[in-house]
Amino acid sequence: MSPPLPTYVQSLGHGVYAVDTGFNRDRFDAAYLLVHGSRAAFIDTGTHFAVPRLLGALQALGVAREAVDFVIPTHVHLDHAGGAGTLMRELPAAQLLVHPRGARHMIDPAALWQGALAVYGAEEMQRAYGEVQPVAAERVRTTSDAMSISLAGRELVFADTPGHAKHHHCIWDATTQGWFTGDTFGLSYPEFDNERGAWILPTSTPVQFEPEVLRLSIERLLARQPQCMYLTHFGRISEVPRLGALLLSLLAEMAALGRSLRHAPERHEALKRGQLEIFVRSLAAHGCRDSRERIAQLLAMDLELNAQGMEVWLDRG
Repeated sequence: MSPPLPTYVQSLGHGVYAVDTGFNRDRFDAAYLLVHGSRAAFIDTGTHFAVPRLLGALQALGVAREAVDFVIPTHVHLDHAGGAGTLMRELPAAQLLVHPRGARHMIDPAALWQGALAVYGAEEMQRAYGEVQPVAAERVRTTSDAMSISLAGRELVFADTPGHAKHHHCIWDATTQGWFTGDTFGLSYPEFDNERGAWILPTSTPVQFEPEVLRLSIERLLARQPQCMYLTHFGRISEVPRLGALLLSLLAEMAALGRSLRHAPERHEALKRGQLEIFVRSLAAHGCRDSRERIAQLLAMDLELNAQGMEVWLDRG
């Protein structure tokens, strides 16, 4: 009998494992490990602090570090790619596959760090992210739209999916008929799951949010009629048509809210309050029994970052 997996690793079947990176809170941020044949790949890595868990997942599954062929951040925001450089140092055979707009930030992460520093501040950066290690340029390979790779015969296909970030791609897994979506297909926290299923919301974190572009990317993912989505925040979801319709509806409401508050006094706080009203109302329709205070607590980080991203979008005009 195989030894039990660590509590932070969940087997999703067909060689897909979700690794809870421990970022922010439990079941908030996932990296995915794909194991096929004798080879493996990581999709998203979490932060620098997540790397021991990623290596622990390999060890628990009996996968040698030399067997990892690819490390694939969906985009270069630090909760998705902050640990990539640290992880690559432990995986001698791996290539880093990254969107072409993100490659330079993986090779020299100084600008990426400074951009995040401006959003979070020095104390939070050290607490939450620790550091970002560079990846040697010769180990970085850029992707292109519709590009296909093989993981020991398992086909993975890339799709350019801007809207959340211009450096975002999603990865189609032909084996499970599912997308690894990063942040393009929003956020679905297990705390909001109930007898009606999962609930989902859009994410508009700074600084490249474009709601109309994001809508097109979401519709493109849905056009493949996927059986499931693998979200970084958090986990695998099914019922994709229902959740896709909900996500698009909430995205439209957020965009309308932003336009209505473009010139409002104390706009930032108004955007946070307005988002909370939208989400509380949507969750009530979903059958959520949590109090407004509990919802605000669970979504506090997202309300803040979404408001920041919406303001950058509004100021671009």
